[in-house]
Amino acid sequence: MIRQAATADEAAIRSCAERAYTRYVAAIGRKPAPMVADFAAQIAEGQVHVAAGKAGELQGFIVFFPKGEVMFLENVAVEPTAAGRGIGKSLIAFCEAEARRLGLAAVTLYTNEKMVENLSIYPKLGYVETDRRSEDGFNRVFFEKRLG
Repeated sequence: MIRQAATADEAAIRSCAERAYTRYVAAIGRKPAPMVADFAAQIAEGQVHVAAGKAGELQGFIVFFPKGEVMFLENVAVEPTAAGRGIGKSLIAFCEAEARRLGLAAVTLYTNEKMVENLSIYPKLGYVETDRRSEDGFNRVFFEKRLG
């Protein structure tokens, strides 16, 4: 079940981000941006949704919001213990459905170039690489999926 995150979810979301992204710290040389995000503010803005299991436990989360004519997918993370079950794909599909519901033209996102798994996952989901550049001290790869 995917639902909007509540204030009470913040600790579980932060913990999920830590577990999901820790493996990239050494490769990037510092914590990836999702590990230091202001989840409290994002939850308050209604930008965070969580995937919950049958017992209500957090299995993953996604952060997205409209940015001009597109939906910007800022962060998606899955608990390592829940990986490989399609939770990430479901969260991304939810984001895309929300973008369509709002009449937005596309979903855009970026990932760190060191997160090589993502560089192959996003194209399989219909995303096209649009740019590579250094931003905020991170080497990022930008993707877009046109909706139609």
